[in-house]
Amino acid sequence: MPKNSKVTLGLPHSDPVTESVADLLTLAEPLDYKSSRMSMGLSPGAQPAMGKGLLPSPGDEEGRPAWNSKLQYILAQVGFSVGLGNVWRFPYLCHKNRGGAYLVPYFILLILIGIPLFFLELAVGQRIRRGSIGVWNYVYPQLGGIGVSSLMVCGFVGLYYNVIIGWSIFYFFQSFQYPLPWAECPIRVVNGSQAIIEPECEKSSATTYFWYRQTLNITSTIEHSGGLNWRMTLSLFAAWLIVCLAVIKGIQSSGKVMYFSSLFPYVVLICFLVRGLMLKGSVDGIAHMFTPKLEKMLEPQVWREAATQVFFALGLGFGGVIAFSSYNKRDNNCHFDAALVSIINFITSILATLVVFAVLGFKANIMNEKCVVENGEKILGYLNTGVLSHDLIPPHVNFSHLSAVDYQEMYGVIKTVREDSFSQLGLDPCILEDELNKAVQGTGLAFIAFTEAMTHFPASPFWSVMFFFMLINLGLGSMIGTMTGITTPVLDAFPKIRKEFLCVGCCIVAFFCGLLFVQRSGNYFVTMFDDYSAGLPLTVVVMLENISVAWIYGTKRFMQDLEDMLGFRPYSFYFYMWKYVSPACLTVLIVATVIEMSVSPAGYNAWVEELASEKFLSYPPWALGVAYSLIIAAMLPLPCVFIARHFNLLSDGSNKLSVSYRKGMTKDLSGLEEENESRFILGKGTPSPSPSPMPSHRPYLGPGGAQEMTNAAGYGTGTPTKTGYQNIHSPESEL
Repeated sequence: MPKNSKVTLGLPHSDPVTESVADLLTLAEPLDYKSSRMSMGLSPGAQPAMGKGLLPSPGDEEGRPAWNSKLQYILAQVGFSVGLGNVWRFPYLCHKNRGGAYLVPYFILLILIGIPLFFLELAVGQRIRRGSIGVWNYVYPQLGGIGVSSLMVCGFVGLYYNVIIGWSIFYFFQSFQYPLPWAECPIRVVNGSQAIIEPECEKSSATTYFWYRQTLNITSTIEHSGGLNWRMTLSLFAAWLIVCLAVIKGIQSSGKVMYFSSLFPYVVLICFLVRGLMLKGSVDGIAHMFTPKLEKMLEPQVWREAATQVFFALGLGFGGVIAFSSYNKRDNNCHFDAALVSIINFITSILATLVVFAVLGFKANIMNEKCVVENGEKILGYLNTGVLSHDLIPPHVNFSHLSAVDYQEMYGVIKTVREDSFSQLGLDPCILEDELNKAVQGTGLAFIAFTEAMTHFPASPFWSVMFFFMLINLGLGSMIGTMTGITTPVLDAFPKIRKEFLCVGCCIVAFFCGLLFVQRSGNYFVTMFDDYSAGLPLTVVVMLENISVAWIYGTKRFMQDLEDMLGFRPYSFYFYMWKYVSPACLTVLIVATVIEMSVSPAGYNAWVEELASEKFLSYPPWALGVAYSLIIAAMLPLPCVFIARHFNLLSDGSNKLSVSYRKGMTKDLSGLEEENESRFILGKGTPSPSPSPMPSHRPYLGPGGAQEMTNAAGYGTGTPTKTGYQNIHSPESEL
């Protein structure tokens, strides 16, 4: 027998072991190791290559699609991770938490939990070469529900995310006219002759009216559906048609789409930044962004929101990262990929925030000048009617060219002299800082604040077309990753399904489900799904991913896997992050999220037509039930799969020997960790030379003993690699 062979004889074993192993040890007939797919990572009957260790079968390697180039893969990961959240959620949180005080916690948490967990998902996807369901079935079958939960969250997010792309498509086509349709309030003709400004628009603004009334035609509560909005329905159909065409041919097709959809947004952002810096007041906005409010850094809320944004910015837990990585070669340097994509994502967020703050600085100056003019006219009227004395006005003030500084001086004098009756004058302070502090969240940032700013741009239709085309591309890149996170695990589980039929079927079903969001009340359901369908479930999913790799499979074994796969040992920094820091941070984040959901009232901001403003309303009981059912539905596969496999009610789909009941091996694991600490963390020392006391490559018979649960195909070409579970005392299987 070759020296490095892992085949050993079935010796008596008295330690308590898993049921499956104990049953196998009692088999009377010897195992045919040459036909065992688990022993050498080959299909039954295949001949192992001498001296190659655990090699994948050529058929398995050739049968799975692969990226045409490394650049295509990087662009796909960047396109998936860089999405609409980078353009509006990150700038909003940065604005809300006073700029520099938010950037510091965000960068720290990106290093502590973002990059390590992103690296973890890339590594397991590349090593096991399966989608999210197959990967976690392989690592720990009883937590196989992780992949199902990821798939369900992808489905929920994809439903409403594509609605946002539909909104962008609508605004894109509306931008091909001058002036822009949201530049001015519409005129209503009364009694056939009298023309008045639309009251709802006059009370709010032209861009706000266009968004809520002409785009969404929104109802005043979530309880009144109002029927379908046919324009949004057509836009949603166009969005799903584009997504379907982009993913129908698989990664080769979607990868080519990524060349454009991933790079074009950067061209637009840079153009917007250059143009924005030329606008009056843009420097005020950027200075506001980087002005630190150090006291904000001590608030737990800032750190919680920074951690949540890091979590979602990289697309962790959705399955898209794993799916894209599974099409890589096993010797691909995924460590470099993790660092590169994370840095690009962070730089993109900063770039988008610079653009947003430059434009918002320009808008704040416009609004502040408008405030000065309106209040100057009020003061001039009070002077003409004798309410105010001309002695209160400084002699250098020119009302025909009233500056903000002159108005502030007048305002201060009048407030001091008329202190008792000042409130009756109805004068506003018109402070630029107050305008800069007016935060606009989510869709409001793109479809209200940004569109309003663009109406003041020279050649505003051109910039509007560019901006919404950028949003479409950003959304498309993320949707391709989301759809890949859905289709890849399904195709892995059911390889006979044609990819084209699956993609078309998913898009058709998603379109009809998405009709919920294109009702007149649909925007309220978008908010509900955004708040409840992804946040807590995804955090729990990534927490369990971390635990299954770091604590169940074993961080040291995983580090050795990475060394075999990459050809070098990753920094020990990742060992401590995966095993201690990241789980602790995720636990705190889960607890903080649950507390916030318990304390904060569950509701939504409804647009009240009569008031022409938003009003916070609590969800009715049925809507609250829908909201919580989203959380339950996304997390239900986790306990269901665990219980079903614990009691052998569900076939073990891991393709490897189960590690579910290692009760008698705790002592062995402890000894291994003590004995090989320096070897596994620091890469020093030598492994224990003791031989394996039990066979580690017998096939596991699933429930009922009818189905052979075998190891997945091999792990790398030309490098010695290991099966998912091997005896921990074997020198070859310490990982």
